[in-house]
Amino acid sequence: MPVPDLPERFNAAAELVDSHVAAGRGRNAAIQCGERNITYEELYENVNRAGNFLKILGVHMEQRVAILVPDCPECVYVFFGAMKIGAVPIPLNTMLTAKDYEYILNDSRAVVLVVEQSLLGKIMEVRGHLDFLEHIIVAGEASEGPLILRDLMKRSSPQLDPAKTTKDDVAFWLYSSGTTGRPKGAIHLHHDMIASADGYARDTIGLKESDVTFSVAKLFFAYGLGNGLYFPMRVGATTVLLPDRPTPEVVFQAIDKYRPTVFFGVPTSYAAMLHLAEKTDRTHLARVRMCISAGEPLPKPLFDKWKKRFDLEILDGIGSTEILHIFISNRPGHCRAGSTGQVVPGYEARIVDEHGKDVKTGETGTLLIKGESVGIGYWNKHDQSKQTFCGEWINTHDKFYQDEHGYFWYAGRTDDMFKVSGLAVWPTDVEGLLQGHPAVLESGVIGMPDDDGLIKVRAYVVLKDDIQPSDELVRELQTFVKSNTSPHKYPRSVVFVKDLPKTASGKIQRFKLRQMAAEERAAAGAPPDHGAH
Repeated sequence: MPVPDLPERFNAAAELVDSHVAAGRGRNAAIQCGERNITYEELYENVNRAGNFLKILGVHMEQRVAILVPDCPECVYVFFGAMKIGAVPIPLNTMLTAKDYEYILNDSRAVVLVVEQSLLGKIMEVRGHLDFLEHIIVAGEASEGPLILRDLMKRSSPQLDPAKTTKDDVAFWLYSSGTTGRPKGAIHLHHDMIASADGYARDTIGLKESDVTFSVAKLFFAYGLGNGLYFPMRVGATTVLLPDRPTPEVVFQAIDKYRPTVFFGVPTSYAAMLHLAEKTDRTHLARVRMCISAGEPLPKPLFDKWKKRFDLEILDGIGSTEILHIFISNRPGHCRAGSTGQVVPGYEARIVDEHGKDVKTGETGTLLIKGESVGIGYWNKHDQSKQTFCGEWINTHDKFYQDEHGYFWYAGRTDDMFKVSGLAVWPTDVEGLLQGHPAVLESGVIGMPDDDGLIKVRAYVVLKDDIQPSDELVRELQTFVKSNTSPHKYPRSVVFVKDLPKTASGKIQRFKLRQMAAEERAAAGAPPDHGAH
């Protein structure tokens, strides 16, 4: 399917915001956040105000505007306001360090930063090293500083014509979540959000104007940006924005208060919510009619337990920052537990071997994707762009196989696979098995050399909060895995941890687990590890 039939002169902010006022939906709820209920007309006026104050500050087309604000209406105003004037908004992860912000702000050369008062301290730590930043605008209720967001908004006009952008102009950047190191700025165009929303939100899961969406993933994450912003805005629905950390208690409270109909989570959040529901005997999700998951593969045991407790399937899928959102997904009523699903309309998929040749059905290879939401490359990362953006196709660096029914099954990241006794081990296989044990909340699996330098499976395990670690439990988990899969996959060592290193999107950072294992070996005087990958 080609790009949606869009005119050459096109601005995504005007399409996703202005169009609803023009269509008579101005009084409909666009955003619910805390006690605030923002209509589409209010959204339209505030987006215009944001665009106007950026123009007054001297922001020009194609200049970058960084946004470091928790999920709230103001985040949306600045995001679409910058886009409407042809500038390039960049939502930033609110959980990074000062040094991370220094890197991203210098890498992106953002000229304006809108930052929540509570996060301003981290920026001021590195202010003297920010070479391109001209203006810092402070957001929040008790904001202090030379430029205050609410004051700039009040003084700006609620009327604004969109810039003369085209559908192929740069619209926004998203920085990758950093599963393998430094974040990279993925560049997206004005038509990308429309292609993604039409193929997935409209044609795959059937999102409607009457829906209310609620996402655990935040707006600075590609998955959350679709769930909480341009999906509902594409169809005139309502989004619930949660500025707070999405703990299971807070998420259940939001579900009860706002009564969303479509819930977007990640496997980690589903596992934590299920654990709390089991303890509190909760068996309902108010008005939720559909649950979506992405970010990491959804283990079959978690799917089964959720369905049994809440009588709702979790539609698992896979997306990426580079492709913007989900491109392979399960469908309502047609889920295969443990599978990633089938190709989303508007995308094509190939699974290839190390020589770029298509593999046979059932064989594992590297997944390539073609579709109109794919970004045009990484900013300032020429070599990495060449490794990932390959003409019309993008190399996901994920391993998959496809069954005879067209369902895709995830095998792991290219750099996560390791071999034990010459046989391949994909961490997600073992993690999925461990998830089926009643004591396990989540786990991360890597390959680690034993005393003879041979690679063996190590599992880092987070237990449910009423379970105590013990040597007996280690043996029980080892036996549990061994009895459910090939012997070479069982963990020769199990390490109990309080939590796993993860990206903001909930992806396990296995490279950090490998670093932990290497540091442990070094402290014990073992030789360096050259083969655990």
